[in-house]
Amino acid sequence: MTQARSITFMDTDRFPQARTHSPGLEKFLAKVERRALVMAEIATGSREEALDLVQDSMMAFVTKYACKAESEWPPLFHRILQNRIRDWYRRSAVRNRWKGWLGFDDDEGDPVQKAPDPRAATPEMELQREESGEAISTALHNLPLRQQQAFMLRIWEGLDVRDTAKAMGCSQGSVKTHLFRAMQSLRGQLLEYRS
Repeated sequence: MTQARSITFMDTDRFPQARTHSPGLEKFLAKVERRALVMAEIATGSREEALDLVQDSMMAFVTKYACKAESEWPPLFHRILQNRIRDWYRRSAVRNRWKGWLGFDDDEGDPVQKAPDPRAATPEMELQREESGEAISTALHNLPLRQQQAFMLRIWEGLDVRDTAKAMGCSQGSVKTHLFRAMQSLRGQLLEYRS
C-alpha cells in the first residue's frame, strides 16, 4: 500500500505574492485540495498523477492569481486544474499510442478501489458499496472529458453555471449541454444501482 503524500506547499520564499494573502489563500487551498484531488483522480485513474496535477495547479494558481479577489479564486483555480487535466489527457494519448506500438501494457488496476472499507458492517454491504463505488467511478471516468468536467465542477464542486463556464473556458450554454449529456449517460450506466 502506498503512503499518501500531502500537497501543502505554501513556500512564501518561492511565491512572494502568497505572503500578503497567505491566511486566506492557505484556507482556500485547504478547502479545495481534497475535492480537487478526487476530481483529478477520477479523470486520470491514478492517485499519483492526480497528486501531481493538483499540486501543479495550486502552484500555478498561487503564482498567477494570489493577488486576485477571493471571490474570483474558485473558477480561476478550477480553470487551471481542468487545463492541467486536459494537458494530461493529451500527453497520455500520445504515451498510450507509443506503448501500443511497442507492445507494452500498463494495467495494474486501481489500488484505491481494491482497498477494504473499514466502515462496512457486513461483507454483503461492503461488496455492494464497493460495486456501486466502482460503477460510479468507472461511469465518471468513461464520460467524455468535457462532460466529466461539467459534472465534477457543477455537481461535485457546486460551482454555478457562470463560474463553471469560466473554469472550463466555454459558454454557459455549453456547460448546460455537457452537464445534461453527462447526467443522461450516468443515469443510463447506473440504472441498476438506483434505489
